[in-house]
Amino acid sequence: MARSLALVALLLLGLAAAAASAADAPFVVAHKKVSLSRPKPGVERVAVSLDLYNQGSATAYDVTINDDSWPTEAFELVTGEKSKTLERLDPGATASHTFVLETKTQGRFQGSPAVITYRVPTKTALQEAYSTPIFPLDILAERPPEKKFEWAKRLVAKYGSLVSVVSFVCLFIYLVASPSKSSSKASKKRR
Repeated sequence: MARSLALVALLLLGLAAAAASAADAPFVVAHKKVSLSRPKPGVERVAVSLDLYNQGSATAYDVTINDDSWPTEAFELVTGEKSKTLERLDPGATASHTFVLETKTQGRFQGSPAVITYRVPTKTALQEAYSTPIFPLDILAERPPEKKFEWAKRLVAKYGSLVSVVSFVCLFIYLVASPSKSSSKASKKRR
C-alpha cells in the first residue's frame, strides 16, 4: 500500500514538473498582413508585414521568419528580404519584418502562412510556429474608381438629420425673434 502511494506521489510530482516546464516556455504568435498598391498602370505592389509576439514566459532564441509563399515567376522582390533571423525574442517582446514585392501578372493568388522557427534551451528540436494566413488576393484586378465625394455622402448620411433639425430650429427662432414687416407698417399707420 505504501509502495503504490509512493509511486502515485512520484508520478504526480513528475506530471507537475512537466507542466511547470511547459509553462516556462516561449509561445510565438505571428500575424501576417498584406496591402496592395498600384504605383503605375499594369504594376501592383504587395507590401507584406509580419508581426511577431512572444506570448510565453521564456525567451525564444534563434528566431527565423521565412515567407517563401511568393513564387518568383509572379513576384519580384523590391525591398527587404523574405526571411529574417532574430537572435532572441524575450517574453512579452514584439518584432516586425516587412518586405515589398512587385508583380505584373494578373490573377488570383492565395499565399500560405509564414513559417517561424525558434530554439528553446530545454529542447533539442527546433520549435515551429505559423503566421495567420492571408485572404486571397486579386492581383491587378479591375477595381471601381474611388469616388471623390464619398466622405461628403458619409457625413450627410451620418449627420444629415441632425443638421436639418438644427436648421429648422434656427429658422423658427429667427422668424419668432425678428419683427415682422406687417406689424411695423401697422404701427406707422397708427401714428
